[in-house]
Amino acid sequence: MAGRNRKDSAKNAGESGFGAILRRGIISGAADDDPSAIGTYASAGARFGPDILWTAPVTLPMMFTVVYLSSKLGQVSGRGLFQAIHDFYPRWILWVVLVGVVFGNTVEAAADLGGMAASVNIFVPVPVPVLVTGIATIIFLLQVFGSYELIRTIFRWLALTLLAYAGAAVLAKPDLIATLKGTLIPTVQFNKEFLSILVAIIGTTLSAYLYTWQSNEEVEEQIAEGKTTLRERQGASSEDLRQSRRDILVGMMFSNFIMYFIMLSTGASLHASGQTHIETAAQAAEALRPIAGDAAGFLFAAGIISVGFLAVPVMTTGAAYDIAQSMGWKGSLNATAKEAPKFYVAIGVVTVIAVGMNFLNFNPMEALVWSGIVQGFSTPPLLLLIMLMTNNRRIMGDQVNSRAMNAIGWTTTAAIFAASLALIATWFN
Repeated sequence: MAGRNRKDSAKNAGESGFGAILRRGIISGAADDDPSAIGTYASAGARFGPDILWTAPVTLPMMFTVVYLSSKLGQVSGRGLFQAIHDFYPRWILWVVLVGVVFGNTVEAAADLGGMAASVNIFVPVPVPVLVTGIATIIFLLQVFGSYELIRTIFRWLALTLLAYAGAAVLAKPDLIATLKGTLIPTVQFNKEFLSILVAIIGTTLSAYLYTWQSNEEVEEQIAEGKTTLRERQGASSEDLRQSRRDILVGMMFSNFIMYFIMLSTGASLHASGQTHIETAAQAAEALRPIAGDAAGFLFAAGIISVGFLAVPVMTTGAAYDIAQSMGWKGSLNATAKEAPKFYVAIGVVTVIAVGMNFLNFNPMEALVWSGIVQGFSTPPLLLLIMLMTNNRRIMGDQVNSRAMNAIGWTTTAAIFAASLALIATWFN
């Protein structure tokens, strides 16, 4: 298999210094902190305060492992995740996993659109359904008429808006001792409410859409370099994979950093003031304003709006990638709508369904948390397949997982299954 040098590609593209930091890992890291994740973290912080902060450092190695393995699969095999499942596994496995992942992506995209619209509504007094439709239309037009390079550039800069949550946390003035204790000493409550939030946190930090997006982004980058055939894309050098690990580690640390400060900001303000239950992402932003100041509330709402424009197309495009690869259609953001019509129709259908779900009068914050739970249940089987594929020499050649990577990967898989089973157990008690 022919290797490729990612450093040369970055140099040729004119990336250096700060631009080099904003690589593929940052996009996936920022997309992981979508409005659903923000809603879940805000709800967790408000309900449990600093006692929930330990979930951030604990999930970091899990986040890095699953996204890196997805990246590695795309680089070495030259295939997106569902293309690999299509080529190497029975059809019944493909369809079962496809249904779960597309359902999870659509539900989360719907919840994210609702969360964005509710946040925009704080500043613009327009009915939320109208805002949902307008936002979705803008995003869809960008996907259809924007080039892959344009979309990638926009995503990279939108990612930086998430730094607003660090500012919101500082303005909330958290208690230092309680913060350190909550960060370093895990506290677990064996009840339905806590386990639901825990599964939602795991589900939204390890969302299935990240796996498909990361593997497909690797393929898209190679296509953009002119490697349009599978044979040309197959293979990655050790240097490629080292660079990928660095990129993704930076991205996941960024995502985890934001996750931590969202929980810290709502824990230090809402939980501390007795507001332990919030019903909408917009309410979280509004509630922060009198407690932590207008700036904190504004930063919280602005972050939801900005990152939604990054995350929603990742989900809808990710679902379209999965469908196209499963059905054998051409699917690439490097292709025009005329060249890959079914792929873009799939994006449109997923977007329309996500918009339509917002007309069902569901509670936006509950939808955000439940979308995380849905992702929590769809993630374990997909991660299991990723572990099997990245240890399969037919797919990966000599670049199968190391013992250390397998140890972390299988531990992550077991932890996700255990959390989901624990939540199910509480439903019968």
